[in-house]
Amino acid sequence: MILAVYLVLIAAAVAAALVAGGDLTMSAAIAVQGRWLLTAAAVAFAIAVLWMTVVVHSWVITRPESAGVGTKLAGGTLVVALCLMIAAPAGAVMYATYTTHDAISSVFGPEPDDPHGELASRWGDDQARVNVLLIGGDSGSNRYGMRTDSMMVASIDIEYGDVVLIGIPRNLENAQFPKGTALAQRFPPPHGFNDLLNEVYQTVAENPRELAFDPTAKDPAADTLKGVIAHLLDIDLDYYALVDMKGFEGLIDAIGGIRVHIDKPIPYGQRGDILEPGDRVLTGNEALWYGRSRVNSDDYTRMGRQGCLIKYVAEQAEPAKILTSFQSLAGAAKQTLRTDIPASRLPAFVALADRVKNEGEMRTFQLSPPQVNTAYPDWKEIQRLVSDAIQEQEGQQGKQGPDTAKGTPKDASSPVPSVGPSGEKQEGGQGVGPAHQDDSQVGESTEWQEHPGQSSPSPTTPGRQVGDAAASLDTLCP
Repeated sequence: MILAVYLVLIAAAVAAALVAGGDLTMSAAIAVQGRWLLTAAAVAFAIAVLWMTVVVHSWVITRPESAGVGTKLAGGTLVVALCLMIAAPAGAVMYATYTTHDAISSVFGPEPDDPHGELASRWGDDQARVNVLLIGGDSGSNRYGMRTDSMMVASIDIEYGDVVLIGIPRNLENAQFPKGTALAQRFPPPHGFNDLLNEVYQTVAENPRELAFDPTAKDPAADTLKGVIAHLLDIDLDYYALVDMKGFEGLIDAIGGIRVHIDKPIPYGQRGDILEPGDRVLTGNEALWYGRSRVNSDDYTRMGRQGCLIKYVAEQAEPAKILTSFQSLAGAAKQTLRTDIPASRLPAFVALADRVKNEGEMRTFQLSPPQVNTAYPDWKEIQRLVSDAIQEQEGQQGKQGPDTAKGTPKDASSPVPSVGPSGEKQEGGQGVGPAHQDDSQVGESTEWQEHPGQSSPSPTTPGRQVGDAAASLDTLCP
């Protein structure tokens, strides 16, 4: 009877493997669902117990009655060894599923009311896009709190898998808050927030009870920043995903590094290291500096490289690689990633990520000079630019040809709006006054900074904004 049950379980496992084996997206979707993880742990435990029962029972009914002490000791040792051989892989499976389930429970947001379980299977019938705020924090042992130096909105078309990445400068000033909120009362219009946009998170984190939009949220500061940026850009933000930039190393290392193309040397680290030009496979630490370095550069070029990193990860994070590295990924994510995406949404996101990789086009638009004056932002103009970037991509869907499928060529030019009236603060290296500059930027400038009003900019750094329309990451990030 025990052997029959065991054989039934084996047959069921083989059938499941055949069904999911040809569809890695399905396998990944199953792997991120808590109920399947717990089921896998329970099945592994049941199989181990059943098989060990078979081994022990077989020894009991077959051992010689008149066997000597040596024979009994040898037989017992063999039984124990066989049981350990069965228990070891089962224990590994149970540990891996527990680790993954624990990471998913820690990282992802609370489940909404969904009695029919529809969130796990599909997007809403009336939902055309899903918008996610991607946040990179700079917390570390050598600094207080966390600044959100990397902020992007990923607007993803559900049907086509097309993506528009909206790069948001960390140094936007005079952020305005929704009427009636505690932030709006503390920092009223017209001046608004008295610091850079990247300080909103820490400001709320220091006093979430009074300033957070929802003090009961899993991360009140991140939830509030999502609401603030949604208000500033006049866009519905469905979710946020926050990753500590230092912990970003672990995520990249867990998938075996990331391939990038570097046009010019990128200094990084504290010892004068250099990321040399060419096609390279970056480690987690090197990828971190690729996305963070501003030496001989500026915030806006760095924003472009961060957009390129997202493109490279989206292209190279194969489902098979993710599945084989799932445990290390889960451990790294638990330490560095926070999001309000509920775990029940993960299968829908896995399927959408597959569509983005295989069918979609990734475009980027940076809210940077000369399109945007970061010292005196025109929020209505910013909202128009964001809307135009998304609408332009939607207008090309289903009818892309050779000239439109991959966006704006590198050498394309387009009219560039003025950066502001005469007499206002100059953009300079950071687009802000000296009080907001850091040591890495003092005395540095680029051609764009010297000529912010030029009519035909042609930056050469990867991902740097060209013109006032969203450009394809395929052309900006070789």
